[in-house]
Amino acid sequence: MEPAEARRRFAAARVAHLATADAAGRPHLVPVTFAVDGDTVVTAVDHKPKRTLALKRLANMAENPRVALLVDEYDDGDWSRLWWARADGAARVVEPGSAEHAGAVERLRQRYAQYADRPPAGPAVLVAVERWSGWSASAG
Repeated sequence: MEPAEARRRFAAARVAHLATADAAGRPHLVPVTFAVDGDTVVTAVDHKPKRTLALKRLANMAENPRVALLVDEYDDGDWSRLWWARADGAARVVEPGSAEHAGAVERLRQRYAQYADRPPAGPAVLVAVERWSGWSASAG
């Protein structure tokens, strides 16, 4: 899959899986809501229940900013429709109160109706995508 097609499919997906690793290389994977703005993927810590606000993904990014985000389509009835798209890059955490945070939250509010009345109030993550890649079982 060409990088432009990978970015198009990625941007159209509703959920991504964010992979981070700590300084020792131990992986951590979580599903996230996101928005794509050019070659930047944004996500944020929202109001959904969490065990702690000291999230492992944020700690990992402080130790190792290299991340990957993955979206995919799986059709158990028709494997010719399978595909995945990945964004690899460097993550940066921005705290509430900054213009970058406000911009990231606004992109998420535009994409997800659930954020219209209750936008993410926690830190935002901006991933500068260095590589878009993907695979598809068929050309379509």
